[in-house]
Amino acid sequence: MFHKILVAIDNSDLGSNIFGQAIEFAQANKSEMMLIHVLPLLDDIYPGNPYVGMPQMAWQAYHEKWVDREDLEIKRLRFLEQESTAAGVPTQFTLNYGNPGKMICALARTYHADLIIIGRRGLSGFNELLAGSVSNYIFHHAPCNVLTIQGSTQASAQSENTNLEMVTT
Repeated sequence: MFHKILVAIDNSDLGSNIFGQAIEFAQANKSEMMLIHVLPLLDDIYPGNPYVGMPQMAWQAYHEKWVDREDLEIKRLRFLEQESTAAGVPTQFTLNYGNPGKMICALARTYHADLIIIGRRGLSGFNELLAGSVSNYIFHHAPCNVLTIQGSTQASAQSENTNLEMVTT
């Protein structure tokens, strides 16, 4: 039985699919949910200090876009929280900053999650090396069970099937 479910949400179509399936899963288990979205910091994308030497106008434009994105993500999370609460699932949300895999695992520990639900895009090989793999990091570092929802890859995009994979720890 899963009492506390941590659901990692991004702003993709897969994120919407994850949310819908998480609500169904939480309803079936009479669980509460915590939604998390993680915004990566420039420091995580570009090692070193990317801000040094950045022209003032560029910094200001970057900061304005960052604030807009934060506002957009908070509004989206608040909307999803209201939607799941209306569906009978007690829900909270948090917007965090930093490395997504590390932040999700850290929150799973402090929230005492029984389960993490995440998406997986199906990248492998060189593409995974370049883009990184949040789901792979979580598989190896999560303090609880992990349920992945497989997004459609280009080869299976026509079928629009979603596969579930449970990893227990």
